[in-house]
Amino acid sequence: MSEHARRYGPDLVEGRIDDIRQAPSGFTARSFDASWSPRSVLLATGVTNRRPELDDHTHSEALARGHLRYCPVCDGYEVSGLNVAVLGSDARAVSEAEFLRSFTDRVTLISTVSHAVEADLRRRLERIGATIRLGPVKGMRLLAGGLEVITAGRPEIYDAVYPALGSSIHSRLAKMLGATATEDGCIEVDRHQRTTIKHLYAAGDVVYGLDQISVCNGQAAIAAVAIRNDLWAEKQSLWPHEARRPS
Repeated sequence: MSEHARRYGPDLVEGRIDDIRQAPSGFTARSFDASWSPRSVLLATGVTNRRPELDDHTHSEALARGHLRYCPVCDGYEVSGLNVAVLGSDARAVSEAEFLRSFTDRVTLISTVSHAVEADLRRRLERIGATIRLGPVKGMRLLAGGLEVITAGRPEIYDAVYPALGSSIHSRLAKMLGATATEDGCIEVDRHQRTTIKHLYAAGDVVYGLDQISVCNGQAAIAAVAIRNDLWAEKQSLWPHEARRPS
């Protein structure tokens, strides 16, 4: 995608924006050693999935081998008929277990706490025939045949483990500008990806919705057209930069 973008002349800069403020011309965005003054800003800062306690090497290897997965919507079909576990204790974890149950009849919810799962959530799991294991999770080991999860009970090996531990949503810059966000922290946008701050747009996982690359790409396309149209409405600019006069 970077090579594709470079064909059209933008500057691609690696860095971290630490501060962004509104300015007369639009915004001022600053990193540690540079600043920019854009007329519009599109935030695609995403989220970070909360990880189970695994060292970086084991985590990467488990992902590469398909024994650790984060998105049932993305790849649930790949675990069809396999022995699958979901890590979590809340309604979101139960929903993931229910989603995966349409692909396999071997689904276990491993609670991240030692007390029993809430009664209404337990009934939902019992309704689909899922197994419930009490936590907390004391350790995980990557083995040749899968990912071993260790709790107070007997260790069990699973073909795939889905952590349902929530996400950290990177909406700090939007909040810094006063943009409205959901209780979870997702940036609120209209159907053209506009936030509640003029000329500030957002797309991708940082916006509430289905966290999928195809969805992100679609939102980015919508935002790009909105940015162009909103700027045009304020100051029409023809190519080249002066209107061609009739001869």
